[in-house]
Amino acid sequence: MTKGNISVQAENIFPIIKKFLYSDHEIFLRELVSNAVDATTKVKTLAARGEVKGDLGDTRIEVLINEENKTLHIIDKGIGMSQHEVEKYLNQVAFSSAEEFLQNYKDDATIIGHFGLGFYSAFMVADKVEVITKSFREDEAAVKWMCEGNPEYYIEPHDKTDRGTEVILYINEENKDYLTKWRIEELLNKYCKFLPIEIKFGTKTETSFEGEGDDKQEIKTEIDNIVNNPRPAWKMKPADLTDEDYKSFYNELYPFAQPPLFWIHLNIDYPFNLTGILYFPKLNNNLEVQKNKIQLYSNQVFVTDDVKEIVPEFLTLLHGVIDSPDIPLNVSRSYLQADHNVKKINTYITKKVAEKLQSLFEQDRKAFEDKWKEISVFVKYGMISDEKFNEKATDFAFLKNIDGEHYTIKEYKDKIKDTQTDKHNKIICLYTNDVKGHHSYIKSAKEYGYDILEFDTIIDNHFMQHIEYKGMEMTFVRVDSDTPDNLVQKDEKKESVLSEKEQDKVKTIFSEALKNLNGGQIELKPLSPNDHPVMITKPEFMRRMKEMQALQGMDMNMFPDAHNVVINTNHSLVADKLLKMKSEEKKADFANYLHNLALLNQNMLKGEELSAFIEKSLEFIK
Repeated sequence: MTKGNISVQAENIFPIIKKFLYSDHEIFLRELVSNAVDATTKVKTLAARGEVKGDLGDTRIEVLINEENKTLHIIDKGIGMSQHEVEKYLNQVAFSSAEEFLQNYKDDATIIGHFGLGFYSAFMVADKVEVITKSFREDEAAVKWMCEGNPEYYIEPHDKTDRGTEVILYINEENKDYLTKWRIEELLNKYCKFLPIEIKFGTKTETSFEGEGDDKQEIKTEIDNIVNNPRPAWKMKPADLTDEDYKSFYNELYPFAQPPLFWIHLNIDYPFNLTGILYFPKLNNNLEVQKNKIQLYSNQVFVTDDVKEIVPEFLTLLHGVIDSPDIPLNVSRSYLQADHNVKKINTYITKKVAEKLQSLFEQDRKAFEDKWKEISVFVKYGMISDEKFNEKATDFAFLKNIDGEHYTIKEYKDKIKDTQTDKHNKIICLYTNDVKGHHSYIKSAKEYGYDILEFDTIIDNHFMQHIEYKGMEMTFVRVDSDTPDNLVQKDEKKESVLSEKEQDKVKTIFSEALKNLNGGQIELKPLSPNDHPVMITKPEFMRRMKEMQALQGMDMNMFPDAHNVVINTNHSLVADKLLKMKSEEKKADFANYLHNLALLNQNMLKGEELSAFIEKSLEFIK
């Protein structure tokens, strides 16, 4: 037996490993299985070169739990190690300084492989680790390496006869959940689901049927439980995949999700290596639920689903996989953000996504229009948050009107510039976020010959302001923010049928009847006799501020819910009926009633006020 000390520069190396090597101890299984994959890949490479004699045989990696011994086993049939290699690879921890490591990296989310510490992650969960290994070279004897979580190790001969390595972890009491089947299966599914070598974890029951009708028999068979898919779709050539293959892989990634709209297969080997598939999901107008669904891999080893340093913020709405060995996952996050390869990958993915959308728009505009409701949130978010994407997306981003017609931004400007350009030479885009609720306002605006857009996604408030501030000479005005004659302001004057004295009297009646407008104003206007007698308008600026607050999770009550009351002096109920009433009390009652009708039209009459209004209406009918 050989005894020695692991070559490190600090006696407290193992406490440091246990406390700071990874933020989550569960990562140990990924590291050990990844090592087994590397060993197996190496032996396959040597066999292809003719350096390994005979047939390789079964090259599966196996993970075993021995509950009685409280051990976890990771077994491979890979390249194995000689005693010299064990001493070289297991006994020299690649530290320049343990203290420096502790100082610089203890707060990182993950540190992967950078210090040659992958194997030593085992000591985060085990009091003792044994390695039994035999080299693929037939003249090398098998050996057993043992260490109990301190710098001392032992090496002794072993009677192992088959090629490969078995790592045995004596799991400590604190981490005993790693001796349960469900926990290990969970970790294998999370970190090893797409590793390139088959991984066996116990067995599972497969059910089949033989015969037909009354003679039909159920047959249960125990088969190996292979927990991974060694050939995931992103590692294959697009020409070898059908649409069903892509959808099937999406279902493998997200078993309960709705089918994706379409996808992009990424494959680049210069100036960096990157493969992957990005899917466009059905967003359902919900940003937060859909984010952080891109899984990041390094050579098919799962790393994280927090990829905001790798892809632009708006692309985190996509789903799928990115795999690149060129991303320096083993260093601090600040370094990652500054890394030139990461910046190139970021730019490349944005470019590919924009090109895909442009291609879909050009190849089949009708199909693109049909998908617009699902992808509009994504495109608008991208335009707001990424300048390069905005430059490209301006050509294919749609504005949709309430009649279901789709226009690019340029097309829409050309459509309405003759009818909806105001006295300040601004193109006015009228819009609604509630077609049913704004029906009467829409009807009035259409009678003026105006076109009305529909904006009903969570991001539209920001999107409108983005277009306005980008100097596209377009201003967005909600259809109920003013009276229909003033939505597009022109230098046109209308005459009232009432004298100035009569108008003053009307204003006095309404001012005395309506005491609480939350800062709103009462205004008299000579509108069309066909317009409503009283209309509610809500200032556009205040509405946008409240919606911006709601989107950011802020208190919506910071801005008052003010509304203005517009009296149509040319309507018969005002110009004739109201002024001819004898009693001042009846005038006030009638003014209140007309105001409540206007509130009801805006869905603003609720609770006690609505009940009182209904009672008053019933009195009128009697």
